[in-house]
Amino acid sequence: MTSAAQQPDDKRVDLQISGLSCASCVARVESGLRSTPGVKLAAVNFAGESAQVDFDPLVIDLEGLQAAVAAAGAYRVVGVNSSQQPDEPDQHEQRALKRKLLVGVALSALIMLPMLGRWIPLIADLPRGTLNIALLLLTLPVYLWVGSQFHRGAWIALKHRTADMNTLVSLGTSAAFLYSALATLRPSLFGNAPGSLPDVYFDSAAMIITLVLLGRLLESRAKARAGNAIRALIGLRPRIAHLLRDGGEHDVDIDTVRPGDELLIRPGESLPVDGELTAGSCTVDESMISGESIPIAKAVGDELIGATLNLGSAFRMRATRVGDETTLSQIVRIVRQAQGAKAPIQRLADRVAAIFVPVVLAASALTFVIWYVLGPQPALSAALLNAIAVLIIACPCAMGLATPTAIMVGTGRGASSGILIRSPEALERAREITAVAFDKTGTLTIGRPVVSDVVPLGVLSKDELLSYAAAVESGSEHPLGRSIRERAAQRNIEVPPASQFKTLPGLGIEAQVRGTHALLGNRELLKQRGIDTSLLEPQARELTAAGNSLVYLALDKQLAGLIAAADPLKPDATQAIIGLRKIGLEVYMISGDNQHAARVVADRLGIEQVLADVRPEQKADAVQRIRQQGHVVAMVGDGINDAPALATADLGIAIGTGTDVAMQTAQITLISGSLGGVLRAIKLSRRTVRTIKQNLFWAFAYNIIGIPIAAGALFPLLGITLRPMFAAAAMALSSISVVTNSLRLRHAKI
Repeated sequence: MTSAAQQPDDKRVDLQISGLSCASCVARVESGLRSTPGVKLAAVNFAGESAQVDFDPLVIDLEGLQAAVAAAGAYRVVGVNSSQQPDEPDQHEQRALKRKLLVGVALSALIMLPMLGRWIPLIADLPRGTLNIALLLLTLPVYLWVGSQFHRGAWIALKHRTADMNTLVSLGTSAAFLYSALATLRPSLFGNAPGSLPDVYFDSAAMIITLVLLGRLLESRAKARAGNAIRALIGLRPRIAHLLRDGGEHDVDIDTVRPGDELLIRPGESLPVDGELTAGSCTVDESMISGESIPIAKAVGDELIGATLNLGSAFRMRATRVGDETTLSQIVRIVRQAQGAKAPIQRLADRVAAIFVPVVLAASALTFVIWYVLGPQPALSAALLNAIAVLIIACPCAMGLATPTAIMVGTGRGASSGILIRSPEALERAREITAVAFDKTGTLTIGRPVVSDVVPLGVLSKDELLSYAAAVESGSEHPLGRSIRERAAQRNIEVPPASQFKTLPGLGIEAQVRGTHALLGNRELLKQRGIDTSLLEPQARELTAAGNSLVYLALDKQLAGLIAAADPLKPDATQAIIGLRKIGLEVYMISGDNQHAARVVADRLGIEQVLADVRPEQKADAVQRIRQQGHVVAMVGDGINDAPALATADLGIAIGTGTDVAMQTAQITLISGSLGGVLRAIKLSRRTVRTIKQNLFWAFAYNIIGIPIAAGALFPLLGITLRPMFAAAAMALSSISVVTNSLRLRHAKI
């Protein structure tokens, strides 16, 4: 489910649901929600034990959704996820599982002792009937109390005329326990010879419940670890803010901070909200949000991101975005939506899970009949044990966990690395990319000119040339003017006052500086004023060929020098292009510059395919042309004019330092603006989808192989059957192995 399906008036809510025991439960809850009037879309995540629901608030409210969940079976809504609050694992449920497991282990160990009876004289000397009575009494609390959640879940499913994992476990253990209890209390019903007692299977009933419960506890812990990335992100948010008001400092809960409030941030503290630095300077560690490890120096007027860490001195900031509007909250919201939605690859597992339990029940019944009719004596015991083994080994948990656990870990890993993935579709699509198209300005380059060379002529030094030029540009907002002023400030050059400014459109500026008439502009301006620029022609040609823009300075109609500025490449641009080509991707550059200017930048990056002279409204057509060459295209951009191209591409990747429009249009956002994130996103996608396929393969293979073995397929050839308790252990192991395989993504190298 993607956000694109959501209508403007619809609301989206993430519900925490208890009672989900297998993939069949997912299908049942989804079906119940989708059939409820007012619900537009519903996706249930077994691994996250949550449901993402789009609904019309004019038709149904939260209470109605809770009722729809409860009506689907033994399920209930236990909370609503918020970007401000972590979805902690249900500690109460885990404690209850632990208590039951301890009792189950202790009693099961005693129940298993008769298997060692020949070595324990006290047990060996007990009459068989007395021993069976003792086993019945020991098994009774395991069956009734330790396994109560399975029986209760099966009963509720039966009332709703459905079946799930609880049905399989309850039916299997009930058959073993009730058969054994009847054989103990009324052995004559089984027609054994006088003095001979039928076999009992209390050990199977107890061990199945205990092992399945152990598997559920381990699975619960593993699933909780899969959601650790989101909890870690929310945990970055401090609870207290130092509010400056009425001349004093007040410690307040950050939920009470409002836009415009002045806050004090001390050294070593995390920023409570997004804002703007108003007094002082600092160095901020943004790695927890952007994934970039290098601290960033901030000055007055710079933007600050909540939850990042102040590594420098104390400073003041003005809150701009608070609550659900902060960068951290938006990241958490997007990641949760991605984790709650379904990937296309999951559809096969969902279809199988929907019919799986009825098929297993039929297979178990068929196994019982075949063994009872054709099996060796005692036929009833053999038929019962093999039918129970089929019920227990065929739990569909692994199928339900295969995809969502990998998506949860993969999207969480992406978020902690500065890669914001909006949907499982994007994660799955990224692995199919064959070509990456980059916008040039602001994507491959930093997006603004920077002075690269200062070439004085005559008696002026470089600093003096910059001083005059900065004075002329002191009132200008032109990007070249700002770059000249910034270079002068970086070199601590004193800028004299200027007067009598006159802007010459398309040419430059003239002003009076230190009693001198100063003219700053392009070569055409100086040509019009009769000033010869030929002395700087060799340098000008070389700088222009390198992609620089030039401005000339003349003082009292005498050429004084020139200043070159260029939009520099991002520091990691070249390495990112090399990395993409190394994994077999074609790289394109799309630019509105002329062919020569675009080619200069492309050559420096090693990009061979260049689409130049592309107007903003033509970028989407340029992406379409690349697709028509047979490529699956990812478009990387940062500006408003990139939004149509990002939407047209098979995968849109927005630079997080760009505009909100671009980021809303794209399926993946690189929070830091680092181009290395493009390569990491594609690698993460490939690793995640590979993990999903591994999980699905083992989940299906486990059942395809396990069910026939449990049914007795090896008995005619090898004389081997599978005891129910070993089937329970194998079932638990299958679910744990799938989750553990997904957890490997947390440490995957990308």
